[in-house]
Amino acid sequence: MNKALVVDDSKTIRMILRRMLKEVGFEVCEAANGKEALAVMDGEQDVVTLVLADWNMPEMNGLELLKRLRQRSELSSLKVVMVTTEAETGHMNSAMEAGANEYVMKPFTKDILLEKLSRIGVLPMACA
Repeated sequence: MNKALVVDDSKTIRMILRRMLKEVGFEVCEAANGKEALAVMDGEQDVVTLVLADWNMPEMNGLELLKRLRQRSELSSLKVVMVTTEAETGHMNSAMEAGANEYVMKPFTKDILLEKLSRIGVLPMACA
């Protein structure tokens, strides 16, 4: 089973993303900020294949988390999708330059999320 890590300081957004991902076959773990996400990845790096991260979070934001994940050579195949309200082109460019595989704007629909996940090749076979 594919495993995803949802990183967002909003419990509601984590719940929405968890539900969407479970419906398409992912096992899901959660973190409320980048620091928590790094701690989760320390124990789950061999099984997490996808990270969905918000940009604006306390303690460590999503861009810093993305940069830290991309510094780890053992996570080179990890897919990272920024899921954020940051609509400025500069933010999107910064995320893509830092190694994001995709960028999803809030609010989003399940169809938009699944399209982005399909585009980066992480949907379980039953959903492709």
